[in-house]
Amino acid sequence: MNDSKLSKIYIMTPLALLCCFLWGSAFPMVKIGYEMFSISESDTASQILFAGIRFALAGALVIVFGSIIAKKPLYPKSKMEIGHCLVLSLFQTILQYTAFYIGLAHTSGVKSSVLVALNVFLSLILSALVFRMEKLTAPKVIGVIIGFAGVVLINFEAGGFSGFSLNGEGAILFSAFAYSVSSVLIKKYSVNEDPVMLSGWQFLIGGIVMALFAVIAGGRIHMQVDIKSVLAILYLALISAVAYTVWGLLLKYNPVSRVAVMGFMNPVFGVLLSALFLGETAEAFNVKNLVSLVLVCVGIYIVNAKFSAGNKPVVDKS
Repeated sequence: MNDSKLSKIYIMTPLALLCCFLWGSAFPMVKIGYEMFSISESDTASQILFAGIRFALAGALVIVFGSIIAKKPLYPKSKMEIGHCLVLSLFQTILQYTAFYIGLAHTSGVKSSVLVALNVFLSLILSALVFRMEKLTAPKVIGVIIGFAGVVLINFEAGGFSGFSLNGEGAILFSAFAYSVSSVLIKKYSVNEDPVMLSGWQFLIGGIVMALFAVIAGGRIHMQVDIKSVLAILYLALISAVAYTVWGLLLKYNPVSRVAVMGFMNPVFGVLLSALFLGETAEAFNVKNLVSLVLVCVGIYIVNAKFSAGNKPVVDKS
């Protein structure tokens, strides 16, 4: 595919939705994986170990298949590229997911889903006001607010948003911030570097560091060598490998806000796929969730409707 075509709305949108679908499918698959590997929902260290193995495997898959497709080995060729891979692994994988699992152990899944969705706001602010990659316009702000309202609604439960703790909600907010920083950085770095290479190596490095940290913290996994458990961990690795690599390519050729707002579909797909795989049908198919989907779609439309061929983001190449 010609790289310039990735900025076309009719190509960017289905690819971004594919990423969201894959990430959304991770919600039920991670739960299934915990059952297969006997990981308790309260065992944070083992959850981080499970994630580290998944991400390290994802990185290896990206590097191997990316090298085959490119017909050359993909690896950082300079000190600058090595540094960029390390920085991305720190924010995208290590800080984001370690903070997420720590926070999830000390707050509800409902709160976590809503707070994680704040990464779209943070990505827009960082891209526009800190890195000066694009303009902060009224349609972008309005669209993000409407989309976020949809995420809040789909996760809303009576009494579900009270209370705040640093190791709970604070950790989830930090996780969202780390993801936002990584989104802006991969766009900045991919101006002159291969986003596939950056994606693969940051996952490999970050996954190994997470796994080592988790083992030191007492994390353990009861390995089961059977076809179902192998397919489960491979699928979770492929989710990360495919989705983040495609997402990185989309960020390279589109403004951050245009791509980031699509992330509001993650919890929508998560709810629908949980209904399919975990039997949570009653929770998924109701009026509240239908309205949520409409709000998310309206928000995405507003953010993207105002873009034209001449509205190119300003990228700092330093």
